[in-house]
Amino acid sequence: MPPILMHLPPRSNPVNNRLATIYELPDLAVFEVSGTDAISFLQGQITNDIAGTAPDRACLAGYCTPQGRLLATMVLNHARSVPDSLPVIRGVIRRDILGPVLKRLSMFVMRAKARLSETELVVRGVALTSGERAAFENALGFELPVEAWQTSETASGVWIAAPTNSMPRWWLISGPEHSAPEHSAALAKLSEQCIAGDTVEWLAQDIETGLPWVEAATQDLFIPQTLNLDLIQGVSFTKGCYPGQEIVARSHYRGTVKRRMVSATVDLDAGAALVAGVDVYDGSREDQVCGRIINIARTDDHLHVLLESSFEAVDHQQLRALSPNGPALQLRELPYSVRPEQSKV
Repeated sequence: MPPILMHLPPRSNPVNNRLATIYELPDLAVFEVSGTDAISFLQGQITNDIAGTAPDRACLAGYCTPQGRLLATMVLNHARSVPDSLPVIRGVIRRDILGPVLKRLSMFVMRAKARLSETELVVRGVALTSGERAAFENALGFELPVEAWQTSETASGVWIAAPTNSMPRWWLISGPEHSAPEHSAALAKLSEQCIAGDTVEWLAQDIETGLPWVEAATQDLFIPQTLNLDLIQGVSFTKGCYPGQEIVARSHYRGTVKRRMVSATVDLDAGAALVAGVDVYDGSREDQVCGRIINIARTDDHLHVLLESSFEAVDHQQLRALSPNGPALQLRELPYSVRPEQSKV
């Protein structure tokens, strides 16, 4: 029987018929690259084409070692600028790797006119749990971006349409609640239309959608294809050089990718000891390590997991975590194919 695509049900919303759910995402942080050479500098460091990304779009990208191993995944967008101002690129990244990644990037600025800095901007998630998009937009006073990676800058902040295979959802990048009066008022209007959601629900939605985040425990473990970045618009094979580009391109054009990211669930009690970075085993073969855990979200009913695995082990459907007899990983289908014949883009 093929794996079943699992959709998280919309959160019930009895409070004043509010239209959406808002999630605090403290594990995500925002950095900026600014200056005359900000775009060209970043273009030479990441896997995607930020120079060719339109001002009203964001892009997913990876940052690799020279060996093609991912040190970070990030969501990048062009910050709105006034005439004659310098370019600014903003990036959303896992907070636990922000400092080391910026430190490493700074080593390669050299003579480029580019400045990297942490920001105090806050990342939230917003999901339309009511299904009433028009009513939500009317209440906010503006239209929201529709397609994945489209952006819109409003008084409440920058809205980025997040990938989804069920309800519409967005990242909202904004300042602290008590900032400029117009900004604070816009955030207050938003909160009137939303109930507060549990952060793990948003993380589970990322996992269901097949969107990976490199964190401290998984740095320098995976190439972009292992995390399916080439399948979800996170890699450009025409943009030019960046660290690890030769290895990433070779794997793509030679069709040598033998491992991919897949989704699974684990029983809550059995998976209590699971953390990102632990080994995954093929239970049909004794002591056969076939991958690693990438991301985990613990909801009330299951442990939701993104993991790396070989195709052979996936086909055996006896994946285990921690040991060959460890917690069973029940495979769930991602909203895109990861099989070799459809892995090139």
